[in-house]
Amino acid sequence: MDDEKDSEISRRELLILGAVSAASVAVLGTGEAEAQAPSEASMRMKVAFDVNGTPRALELDTRTTLLDALREHLRLTGTKKGCDHGQCGACTVMVDGRRINACLTLAVMHEGSKITTIEGLGRPGALHVMQTAFVKHDGFQCGYCTPGQICSAVAVLAEIEHGVPSHAAVDITAAPAVTVDELRERMSGNLCRCGAYSNIVDAIREVAASRA
Repeated sequence: MDDEKDSEISRRELLILGAVSAASVAVLGTGEAEAQAPSEASMRMKVAFDVNGTPRALELDTRTTLLDALREHLRLTGTKKGCDHGQCGACTVMVDGRRINACLTLAVMHEGSKITTIEGLGRPGALHVMQTAFVKHDGFQCGYCTPGQICSAVAVLAEIEHGVPSHAAVDITAAPAVTVDELRERMSGNLCRCGAYSNIVDAIREVAASRA
């Protein structure tokens, strides 16, 4: 009987010791993780770039996307956050003349870059020719995707002008033309849930024709 009692006490003590040991390891592990985690200050970086012709300097968390830098820090909310995964094109802006999805790139990667958003293309009373064409041809309905569509359209015509081929090209050595197939292929990364695609193509073709 005494042996059984002693045995029970030993098991109880063993369980208590095990619990204490586990708690100690957990506390130590948390402390080590906190010691190894980077400080908030070490995760911030200064970045300077030109936005719509104006020099801008920010100090940002290095994980801040260009989209969030534009919208949340510079208050340029014309650029829209749609899917936030690079699938819809609503956040399209031009960086050094090339269109990109602002949600897929970090702001600190663009030190010294020239960035153009929809606000930099035109404003009420002084619209960009592409904006005017979109209005004329009813190239938007709800308008949410429109800033990205317009930025992409402006960049598309520049790509064609510089002879950049697309997947729609039959002969990649030939100069690309502003055809419906070319424009549909080049604009395929910009989605419009309202379905104004044909009107968007008409707007882009009119702008291209005016430059010919």
